[in-house]
Amino acid sequence: MVFEYQGIKIHWLRHAGFWIEFDNYNIYIDPYELFRTDYPKADIVFITHEHFDHCDPDSLKILVKSGTIIVIPEIAKNCLKGIKDVRIEIVKPNECRDLDVVKFCTIPSYNTTKFRAPGKVYHPKEDSRVGYIIEIKGVRIYHAGDTDVIPEMKELEGKIDIALLPVSGTYVMTAEEAVDAVKLIKPKIAIPMHYGTIVGTVKDAEKFKQLAQQYTQVVILESEDEKK
Repeated sequence: MVFEYQGIKIHWLRHAGFWIEFDNYNIYIDPYELFRTDYPKADIVFITHEHFDHCDPDSLKILVKSGTIIVIPEIAKNCLKGIKDVRIEIVKPNECRDLDVVKFCTIPSYNTTKFRAPGKVYHPKEDSRVGYIIEIKGVRIYHAGDTDVIPEMKELEGKIDIALLPVSGTYVMTAEEAVDAVKLIKPKIAIPMHYGTIVGTVKDAEKFKQLAQQYTQVVILESEDEKK
């Protein structure tokens, strides 16, 4: 299933992975454990952070070509070992760049209430992991990365067309918390993600839709990348 908005097609690749296509241009975000090998080669790949389910070298090797731009935070750059002939753009939170056809800004992505041990969250703010606001032909798409509801989301209020939000809990927002994010951001459309593989199920996406649809249009995508 593909969702199309103003000529921009958005495919879900399972978990937090997406493929965005427009005008023969192909963007990927956090591709993970791809089963298919016939995807169009990437013009740009956005990586939110270093964890294996977001920065997967095997998936990157399937997608990249000579000259592919990989946008990635400092903490994740080691996962690019073995990836050759690409252009690497190291980013940190709260900056913007223009890649000609695509513009983007970064936003912090971190936990406040999800702990691996007492007092230690899974994704600390000081590690400088990121979410992305990607602007394509005037359409702004926000990929939140692995995050809880954070104050920085308020800065996006009314500025986002499509929000890609984690809903599975454990390491990220729960479905209920993702609704709180929707209330802050006020996107035109919300697409749930980060479920169906490592943690969370489609029930989390359905719960999110049930609770959030009074605030925004919610689209649940079927995975483009399924094991046959």
